[in-house]
Amino acid sequence: MAQASRRTSSRSSRGSSASAKTSIPQLPWDRIRPAPVVLVTGPEGFLADRAARMLRDLLRDEDPSLEVSDIDAGAYAPGELLTLASPSLFGEPRLIRVAQVEKASDAFLAETLAYLAAPADGTYLLLRHGGGQRGKALLEAIRGGAGDGIEVQCAELKRDSDRVDFASAEFAAAGKRIAPGALRALVSAFADDLAELAAACQQLIADASAAVDEQTVQRYYGGRVETTAFQVADAALAGRGGEALLALRHAIASGADPVPMVAAFAAKLRTMAKVAGTRGGSDRVGAQLGLAPWQVDRARRDLGGWSEPGLGRAIETVAETDAQVKGGGRDPVYALERMIDVISARGV
Repeated sequence: MAQASRRTSSRSSRGSSASAKTSIPQLPWDRIRPAPVVLVTGPEGFLADRAARMLRDLLRDEDPSLEVSDIDAGAYAPGELLTLASPSLFGEPRLIRVAQVEKASDAFLAETLAYLAAPADGTYLLLRHGGGQRGKALLEAIRGGAGDGIEVQCAELKRDSDRVDFASAEFAAAGKRIAPGALRALVSAFADDLAELAAACQQLIADASAAVDEQTVQRYYGGRVETTAFQVADAALAGRGGEALLALRHAIASGADPVPMVAAFAAKLRTMAKVAGTRGGSDRVGAQLGLAPWQVDRARRDLGGWSEPGLGRAIETVAETDAQVKGGGRDPVYALERMIDVISARGV
């Protein structure tokens, strides 16, 4: 991974690592490497998901027969870890990914603490802990050296400079050039969601045949540089109707098209509907639904406070608004505002 990304990660994790009492290596997300136990901590789910994929790919490069298993620590069945870590007939290496350790059951915590005394040969245990006090004894044991592990830190990229470094590293890793002004405009357009910023970077990397300049960013994301469609949708889905309406009016004044604005709402609601009622780790659910793990995590956060009837009404309202902004109504902006009113009230 590019140097800019490593600088970003190192700066972001410096504060937490300095105060932690640990005898194991503490690494930024893009320096993840195999170890018997890999503890992935921090609130940035997108970086944690990417780090987990990097570890999987590293292990598969070493041995394509790698067996990958997933555990939800909050819905843990006693004996599950030992069963998955038991040697197989052919002795292939195993990667066991554990989600939601911050919600772990007592059985998981007890059995994992016991496992640390003698990790299974050829097994790599990845533990994802998003924050909080639950599982503190387990984390302290790992940080103290039990299990011969490492800690991979995924702190939020809160500063603009950190997000600029992240985006710059995305282009550098792909061997694609981006002008400084274009880079700043892109980061500004997707300031609130690292996953969406990464997706935008990858789209430009895939589509642009030459160096990416400000005109390219404007062509792809015009009207979003100041206020994005997804910022409007995020505010409305969280119940912040006034904020969403202000953001909408600013976006329209900046030249945003109502049609992709509705599409952003539709995309988020479709994902929420898919994820609603699912259980299990985001990796497993994502594989079943054809979604990335970060999309599952984001949809679960968005679903807070929503009911099934409210979600249904919101989806119907978005469909009606889509027809109105495509010529079926006289006032597309009024239709958008009405849609935001319904969604910010969570369909009630």
